[in-house]
Amino acid sequence: MNRCVLLISTLLLILSGCAALRLHEPLRVSVAGIEPLEGRGMEARFAVHLRIQNHDGTPLDYDGIGLDLDLRGMSFASGVSDQQGTIPRFGETVITVPVTVPGTAMIRHAFGFATGDRTKADYRLRGHLGGQGFSIGRYFDSKGEITLPAMPPEQVH
Repeated sequence: MNRCVLLISTLLLILSGCAALRLHEPLRVSVAGIEPLEGRGMEARFAVHLRIQNHDGTPLDYDGIGLDLDLRGMSFASGVSDQQGTIPRFGETVITVPVTVPGTAMIRHAFGFATGDRTKADYRLRGHLGGQGFSIGRYFDSKGEITLPAMPPEQVH
């Protein structure tokens, strides 16, 4: 009898745990804009504006964000921010994250832009939106394309 009660209690506990871990719709994250910031030494800094869409039926509270930005399949920049907030259910918000581009990444990408298409670049965003309280937060992995500013025409003298 005790084994039966223990087995039923264990099954109920497991099922209640599975219900708490319900699957969420993935976050949709895209680059809404990039602005230069003051850098130091051999690094550049940018403010990356991320548009984050919550396609889930529950609001998402977040506490901090970290991201890695790849351009053209190569590592480019990374950054973190301790911002807090809520993304409404079936809503969106824009979060600004300062990122750092090491000098080596700038050199590597300069050669890539010199030999390739200079009007656009594929990007990949990977990151983590930190959770509040007991929540572990949500990871994201998004791809897209950004249009680069036009280069001034070369002048022949």
